Amino acid sequence: MLRKTLVALLALAFVCLLISISRRRVQEDKDVERVLEITHRVYLDVDIDGQHAGRIIIGLYGEVVPKTVGEKGRGGHGKALHYKGTPFHRIVSGFVIQGGDITYGDGRGGESIYGGTFPDENFIIKHSHAGVVSMVNSGPDTNGSQFFITSVKASWLDGEHVAFGKVLQGMDTVYAIEGGAGTYNGKPRKKVIIVDSDLVDLFNREIARQIKVIVDYLDRNFGKS
Repeated sequence: MLRKTLVALLALAFVCLLISISRRRVQEDKDVERVLEITHRVYLDVDIDGQHAGRIIIGLYGEVVPKTVGEKGRGGHGKALHYKGTPFHRIVSGFVIQGGDITYGDGRGGESIYGGTFPDENFIIKHSHAGVVSMVNSGPDTNGSQFFITSVKASWLDGEHVAFGKVLQGMDTVYAIEGGAGTYNGKPRKKVIIVDSDLVDLFNREIARQIKVIVDYLDRNFGKS
């Protein structure tokens, strides 16, 4: 009888331990989600062989990786750094589209506002789904201006590449680029160019949202009965 009681108590303790671990993991996931707030939105307008393919809107995690997201401005020689007119020079079918070589356009170059390359900031953001935007590197602490967008979950990149954003709109464009120009060795079959890129005006969007809230409230409370 005593033995059965001990076994039952051990089983109960084990179940309680599993529940505690599960709750802790859920809380950790919630804490990470709270941290991962979109602070900026940027757009990339893309052409494939001179034909408009679509717009990709990317949300950036400026609170989590401020130095990486702040990688915008002028380089060491005073040259303005931007992606307009640069290609997606590496497109791997079923994996990624890669661009951001603002110096040569073929993957050999890139430049940082911090001068050359800059260190890995952190690896908080995971490559847990398609549409993650992450830094290209040639080893630890070698980030420049090149980036890639995943078209699949790519957990093996966690801890190796600094992710800093995600696609909010335009995954259809990402898939169109991958499907229309991608190869298994990464050499594009077609010319894919970022013809325009800039910040999305968050301020005006927030004002519009607040105005809509006010108008809806007035309609509900003071509109026609």
